[in-house]
Amino acid sequence: MAQAAGAPEIQPTSGKHWVVLEGGSIDVNGCGTLITTEECLLSRVQQRNPGMTKRDYERTFARYLGAPHVIWLESGIVGDDTHGHVDDITRFVSPDTVVTSVDADPASENYEALRANIRRLRDAMTEDGKPLATIDLPMPAPVYFAGRRLPASYANFYIANGIVLVPVFNDPNDRVALDIFVDIFPDREIVGIYCGDLIWGFGAIHCMTQQQPAPPILQSKPVAIDQ
Repeated sequence: MAQAAGAPEIQPTSGKHWVVLEGGSIDVNGCGTLITTEECLLSRVQQRNPGMTKRDYERTFARYLGAPHVIWLESGIVGDDTHGHVDDITRFVSPDTVVTSVDADPASENYEALRANIRRLRDAMTEDGKPLATIDLPMPAPVYFAGRRLPASYANFYIANGIVLVPVFNDPNDRVALDIFVDIFPDREIVGIYCGDLIWGFGAIHCMTQQQPAPPILQSKPVAIDQ
């Protein structure tokens, strides 16, 4: 892909080791702030980079992604086989605003974990020290396949040029979620895409796509970091 785009290929390292990082494990506001989860990057389950600490990740994000400010949430949703990808729960929709998944059912497996994440978001700041605004995004009813709960979530949307693709699940909350995105992105077309089949693969629209920036966008200024 780097050759086809005429872009430089960068191999991020921490110490003597390459850094493994999937796109769905982080979300950025494009101004220096990044959101991720401790469950995904710091847990010993599905450990990507053994030995890397929170501070190691923060240095890496600053050096390679131009994001020196990191907001750490606790965990992702039940059924996520990636063990805590943030693209199923909390996403930036502007430099100072995120949508974040909430579950209104106290009996839900996700209820407490999502509440814990909201508490952190309410205390969070952007890179310029301003409070982070949050917009609640409902969860669809649980989706199961072969007795296993799947990570169905409206947060797995994808922003493209002039359009936002939103997963839907033939659920009453589909309309609620779509209306929220219409309010957030008044200048973009909001398109709901049924993801009942895609979610059987433990992901939805954002999980199966990745933007390709134009070469000039790849040229960013260095960010000062603590050594």
